[in-house]
Amino acid sequence: MTVVTGTVTQIAWRPWRRVVSDGERGREDPLCYNKGVTSRKPRVEPPDPPMVPFALAGMAAFAVAGLAVLLFHGRSEWWWICVAGFLAGIPGLLTMLRHDANRRRRRALSHPDFRVTES
Repeated sequence: MTVVTGTVTQIAWRPWRRVVSDGERGREDPLCYNKGVTSRKPRVEPPDPPMVPFALAGMAAFAVAGLAVLLFHGRSEWWWICVAGFLAGIPGLLTMLRHDANRRRRRALSHPDFRVTES
């Protein structure tokens, strides 16, 4: 329910949400949360980075940790955890390779001028 009195529009059940409607910019109420939108914001595309480096970094981290456990004679449970982490990274790497191939295909369809160059 909206009640109009003078130059202030006020929502009856939320009196703190009001806007001065006489056209002066400096007279807007600072508590107003719905100041009006004149145009829609442009759609921001979600980030879609290449995922293979993340999979390789995870596998490398488990390999380095495994070597550190071997060099410093750590507990055998830690060694097996590092081996399991490295081996679990192999299917993850294969999945990310497929993901990046699909990513390049999606980019080529949606952005024709976008090209991935292998260096």
